Parts: sequence; C-alpha cells; structure tokens
Amino acid sequence: MSEVITKAVAALSAKMPDGFDGSAKFVIEGEGAIMLDHSGVRAGDDAAEVTMTATRDVFEGILNGDVNPTSAFMQGKLSVDGSMGMAMKLGAALG
Repeated sequence: MSEVITKAVAALSAKMPDGFDGSAKFVIEGEGAIMLDHSGVRAGDDAAEVTMTATRDVFEGILNGDVNPTSAFMQGKLSVDGSMGMAMKLGAALG
C-alpha cells in the first residue's frame, strides 16, 4: 500500500470515525483506492455505490478543505461513477 493511501485512510478515518452510511470508493490515480462504508475507512478496491476518481493533488485538496468536491467535479478534475446522491452525501460528510 502506498504512503499516500495510508495517510488518506488515517485522515478520512479521523473525519468519519463512525464510518459512512453507504459505500463509496476513492481512486487516487497512480496510488490505489480507498473504501468507505459502515465498517469505516480502509484501503481496498471493492464494489461501491459510487466511485470517485481524482489525482493525488485534487484528492488531498478535498481532504484538507482547499478544493470543493462539487467544483472539482464541474471542472472535470473529479470523476464520479455511480450514485450521484451518494457522492453528494459523502461530500457533505467531508465538509
């Protein structure tokens, strides 16, 4: 597992200590994938209701609050595959 994924799992776990009511996957290009669900946050590439893909810089910006997920999506910097409602729910949880 890459250091980026390890740090991202820790950061997301801190933001979402009770897990996520649904299933989502973040794919960080060139690094790997992170799963979020009712069990918590972990490295993994399982099936999810929504998959969001971005570069490391965009993902880190979303995590630290410098990048708005909706703006990143509208600018083509964040791709969303699957449930848009679940993506919006996750965006609100990270906010």
